Amino acid sequence: MSRSTVTEREVIVQSAGVELAGSLTLPDPAAGLVLFSHGSGSSRFSSRNSYVARVLVAAGLGTLLFDLLTAAEEQIDALDRSLRFDIPLLSRRLIGAIDWAGSQPELGGLPIGLFGASTGAAAAIAAAAARSDPVGAMVSRGGRPDLAAEALPLVRSPTLFIVGARDVEVLQLNRQAAAQLIAPHALQVIPGATHLFEEPGTLEQAAHLARDWFLQHLAGARP
Repeated sequence: MSRSTVTEREVIVQSAGVELAGSLTLPDPAAGLVLFSHGSGSSRFSSRNSYVARVLVAAGLGTLLFDLLTAAEEQIDALDRSLRFDIPLLSRRLIGAIDWAGSQPELGGLPIGLFGASTGAAAAIAAAAARSDPVGAMVSRGGRPDLAAEALPLVRSPTLFIVGARDVEVLQLNRQAAAQLIAPHALQVIPGATHLFEEPGTLEQAAHLARDWFLQHLAGARP
């Protein structure tokens, strides 16, 4: 895709009564918009999520990477780690971001996908359960779906779990979560990968799986 067909800008996401800094990247045309829900202690500048976002944009998908916490909250969390595992708070922020995206004229009612990593995947699951209409697909990378177990049976969006083969405990949690889903779903295990997908080629595999899942379930879903 030509670079000239892609617009990138910083945005302020109005979500659940707070303002959250974000980065919106939008190809023209776009097959959908993927909102990223980062893991504990991370931010919109996560190098792993940024890599996945670039893969999605190259395939014609818009991306929104944004901070789930305000700057003041991040300072608090850096001291006592009290907010990074607050799944109800994080899911409210993500739900607010979904609603914000739906209200933006430039996004034109694009079908929405959610990409959650680690604890951010739990927030994505809860948000998908609460906003089943706009959310057309969800991907969890190394996620902790057990932290949103009560929401799993309520999810209607096609869901892909991606887990490293060497991330043994999280792999078991994802298998248990998949068994609770009513929605169409799949579990992909990346050989040789640990929790952070730091091994050569493993993050690339995860990104390509996410890309294909979103293209399958979001492309053509636009009203």
